[in-house]
Amino acid sequence: MKPVGPIPDGYGSIDGELAIGGRSASALVAEAGGTPLFVYSRSHLDARMAELRAALPQRVGVNYAVKANPHPAVIAHMAPLVDGFDIASAGELSLCLAAGIDPARISFAGPGKRDAELEAAISAGVTLNCESEGEGARALAIGQRLGRAPRIAIRVNPAFVMTGSGMKMGGGAKPFGVDAERVPGLARHLIAEGAEWRGLHIFTGSQTLSADAIIAAQANVLALAADLTVAIGEPLPKLNMGGGLGIPYFPGDMPVDLPGVGAALSERLADLPAVLRDTALCMELGRYLVGEAGVYLTRIIDRKESHGVTFLVTDGGLHHQLAASGNFGTVVRRNYPSAIATRYGAEPTEEVNIVGCLCTPLDRLADNAAMPRAEVGDLVAVFCAGAYGASASPSAFLGHGPAAELLV
Repeated sequence: MKPVGPIPDGYGSIDGELAIGGRSASALVAEAGGTPLFVYSRSHLDARMAELRAALPQRVGVNYAVKANPHPAVIAHMAPLVDGFDIASAGELSLCLAAGIDPARISFAGPGKRDAELEAAISAGVTLNCESEGEGARALAIGQRLGRAPRIAIRVNPAFVMTGSGMKMGGGAKPFGVDAERVPGLARHLIAEGAEWRGLHIFTGSQTLSADAIIAAQANVLALAADLTVAIGEPLPKLNMGGGLGIPYFPGDMPVDLPGVGAALSERLADLPAVLRDTALCMELGRYLVGEAGVYLTRIIDRKESHGVTFLVTDGGLHHQLAASGNFGTVVRRNYPSAIATRYGAEPTEEVNIVGCLCTPLDRLADNAAMPRAEVGDLVAVFCAGAYGASASPSAFLGHGPAAELLV
């Protein structure tokens, strides 16, 4: 038997069913017109932002990394809660602009920005997080043609990484950012050519549960930013310190000690180098803001046995929840937090494999998991589905199409 991951706090029940946003899973499915369905909880989004504001130094802003969940209703809900938005494509830029977000609050990262994307960003007044000398040259040329100075920050590829990170975004050869030793020269060139200097973006890793690792990475980022600012010879308007805060997905995972991270950062900021005294600081967070606010609901359409093993076959699967299937970067597959939503809180009585509807053995949502007995028609809930779910999964695979999405 394999345990499932920890269900996030804040989810209750109504008449024996999982409740999200004060409504039962069945009621939400009825409103959406069926399953599969992603449900995002406003109260979870609000609570997470309140926790961050209480823990972080007041000076440190919070940017939402749209790639974590670009659902338009989520973007609109986050707009008054966060200080800025970090995008990774012209498509995400369009979503933010459609939500009425001021382009001055948007920064654009990504190692392969097309000329059309650069033009759209420069025209709108978005800050480009420049990833190479070549991208900087293209941005300057486009800005000259448009008669508009591009707003440019430089994304730095630091020599260090965030230890314990699920995805390491720095250290050694990387497609992301400009190697730290080349940053001062590029910055001076961009400024001399008329770009509006917007600062540095230093992102070292993601999905880290260790407060000590996050604290050490933030100290390294601040020290590097100070050194680069001295070498550039110009004030640093803004420093995007990256994020890296993870959420518990698997058995044994523990939440990040957010108050500890905030307290350590406060101490660090009290002793900042003089060159950073007037620099605006922000953290860029995606998964940490929205991950635990999402639940994926899928209906059991068959119950079958094979060689003594019980399979609950659902109408969903990896085409919506690639990460939960274990096919999104994990080496050893472990069970995400999951439950029988229509028998929520009932005691486990059997060991089952919960699988999707696709014709591939990779389509698994839970292996050898202890669950209350479930029948055809019951709903399965997969938690921690608010980040890198709907938009990071191959919804076109085998022609099944995307899941519905609701913000409640």
